[in-house]
Amino acid sequence: MAKYVKQVTGDFDAILEHLHQAVLGGSMSASYEDGSDYSQGDFRCAVRVYERYSWTGGNRVSMSLTLAGANGSYFLTAITSGGSQATFFKLNTFGEEAFLETIAGAINDL
Repeated sequence: MAKYVKQVTGDFDAILEHLHQAVLGGSMSASYEDGSDYSQGDFRCAVRVYERYSWTGGNRVSMSLTLAGANGSYFLTAITSGGSQATFFKLNTFGEEAFLETIAGAINDL
């Protein structure tokens, strides 16, 4: 498992769409699996789950992305999982880390 957290500012929908496009455009095997949205007053929260094939690990890796906050100030958490072929401990987390770099790069582009 690898995790990326960041405070971001801007338009909620624009940030979410930018991240979505970055993930899907970052790998030809990336797919959007499902998501959920919640709002109450000015507070908004979006959860997205993506998956892609990891060539280095020879398996699929998933990433959950959560963007939450209000009034132009949001907290982003992205967590990857999978990518290891070991039974009792994790080996080869390169696929997870590479998937997570998609989000870090996209945030830097904002």
